Amino acid sequence: MALTDKKRRFAEALRSGASNRDAAIAAGYSEKTASQSGSRLAKDPDVLAHIGRKEAVVEAQQQAKAEGRPTSLDAISRTYDDPKDFLRAVMNYAGEDMKLRVDAAKVLMPYEHARPGKKGKKTERQERAEKVASKFSGLRSVK
Repeated sequence: MALTDKKRRFAEALRSGASNRDAAIAAGYSEKTASQSGSRLAKDPDVLAHIGRKEAVVEAQQQAKAEGRPTSLDAISRTYDDPKDFLRAVMNYAGEDMKLRVDAAKVLMPYEHARPGKKGKKTERQERAEKVASKFSGLRSVK
């Protein structure tokens, strides 16, 4: 399945040091079944992947700080004047939410890659003429 809001809240509570039961309660699960829910969610692949991504983000931020690079989206926004450079930095910034990174990539796409397909009338006419002319280029008149 997908990482739901409750699973995300559970993972964040678990990362902050709460027990499985307390994290389940903090995420909004019933207190009666919190122990079972916490145990089940602690093994959930989506939750484990989210925790792994968050740990990788923390590690990447520590490495960026050690190298003197921006460590937050706010710092990135102050670093770049050009919108394309800013979008590229957001897209590649491991510390940001994946949805925001994908949105930055979508916005950046038309500026990086030309849209195939539609051409002007003159260009299409020229291409058709070249195609027709290439059919006759092999024929030579013999005298």
